[in-house]
Amino acid sequence: METLESVFKAMSDFLWGPPLIILMVGGGLFFLVLSRALPYRHFGHAIAILRGRYDDPSDPGDISHFQALCAALSGTLGLGNIAGVAFAVSYGGPSAVFWMWITALVGVATKFFTCTLSIMYRGKDSLGQVQGGPMYMIREGLGSKWLPLAFFFCIAALVGTLPIFQINQLTEAVREAVLIPEGVINEQQAGTFNLWFGILIAAIVGVVIFGGIQRVGATAAKLVPGMVIVYLACAVLILVINAPAVPGAIASIFTHAFETDLSGMAAGSFMGVVITGVRQGAFSNEAGIGTEVMAHGAAQTREPVREGLVAMMGPVIDTLIVCTLTALVLLATGTWEAGSDVAGAALTARAFGDALGIFGPWIIMVLIVIFSMSTMFTFWYYGAKALGFMIGAEHQDWYKYFYVALIVVGAVASIEAVIFLITTGYALMAIPTMIATLVMSPRVMEATRDYMKRHADEL
Repeated sequence: METLESVFKAMSDFLWGPPLIILMVGGGLFFLVLSRALPYRHFGHAIAILRGRYDDPSDPGDISHFQALCAALSGTLGLGNIAGVAFAVSYGGPSAVFWMWITALVGVATKFFTCTLSIMYRGKDSLGQVQGGPMYMIREGLGSKWLPLAFFFCIAALVGTLPIFQINQLTEAVREAVLIPEGVINEQQAGTFNLWFGILIAAIVGVVIFGGIQRVGATAAKLVPGMVIVYLACAVLILVINAPAVPGAIASIFTHAFETDLSGMAAGSFMGVVITGVRQGAFSNEAGIGTEVMAHGAAQTREPVREGLVAMMGPVIDTLIVCTLTALVLLATGTWEAGSDVAGAALTARAFGDALGIFGPWIIMVLIVIFSMSTMFTFWYYGAKALGFMIGAEHQDWYKYFYVALIVVGAVASIEAVIFLITTGYALMAIPTMIATLVMSPRVMEATRDYMKRHADEL
């Protein structure tokens, strides 16, 4: 297992090296400059769109602007905020959060551009159904010569959208936050528990996605916004309890942000901290990764720019608000220094337990159950769409078998192996998404200028 972790870590670190960081962060800065920060100046208009002011049932698409944003956030809000931030802080130190902020700030512009294109260049699958996603964006917007880039994205998406992170953190939360502290199982029994728990969850997910029981997934999706509110309320309460430590926690985020000697941290160097922060920031808000293009591409609208304006709110909500609160909880309580024996969701559960007593771990466990299960019920769709693009939509259901099997694997794998494998997939997905968006960015600006001119009196 250690060898596998080392392989995945080496792959992730290599892919998330300076070239990809330049592509992601530099690309976001390019979009910001090209647009002259236009998206940042129209959050009020974006909120009006979200409230349904411009909804038209006759427009093409399947879901409203608000539902599209919720669909995108359901894949980002949750475990990325609870476990992903904990991993970033424990591995890269407090200053990894600084670089997560950078990805969010430029990610606003990135999501505006990618999700405007998601509506501009929707396509049809082999069954004639309208679909969105980077693969369709590339095919419809750039033509057949660029199809290899579209297939590259699809292959990467088969890895990046696997359920192993969700099941891994669900298993860890139940085991480390509840069962072991309560004496239900001991450390020696943990491995056996992981396997059987993974099989149980795989069976549940299998029944849902093979049986087409959409009601369960829809119910879980409705619970996510409420659970996020509960999580934010608990996080704020913990910060109030630890108010004297909050200024120091904020200061620690900036302490090592530009230092070059960080040999005492797991990340090992300044570049290691940058890689950790950017990698986990992208994992959290998904700006430029391509999953956001698939989610927002289903929006019911004839105005691509409107969906871009809605999508840009994602990194603000996800990273600048929710991830920041998680990081401050870990730093203000001092839990982030727990050591290598605790990571991910278990680390956040410990912080909640230290501050809120016996209720803390249980709160985290309930949240993780809701977040992970709702994501596993729906995330297979991204991988299935990618497979359908490559071999035909009539064959995309084969992905479900692979997806369910990987749930068992994710339950018994280590958090490091899981994180590095998924972030490897995200890195590979980001390459075609960002390249295509950069090439077509002038078209976005042309559409934006036209939209702003036509709706000048409403802005």
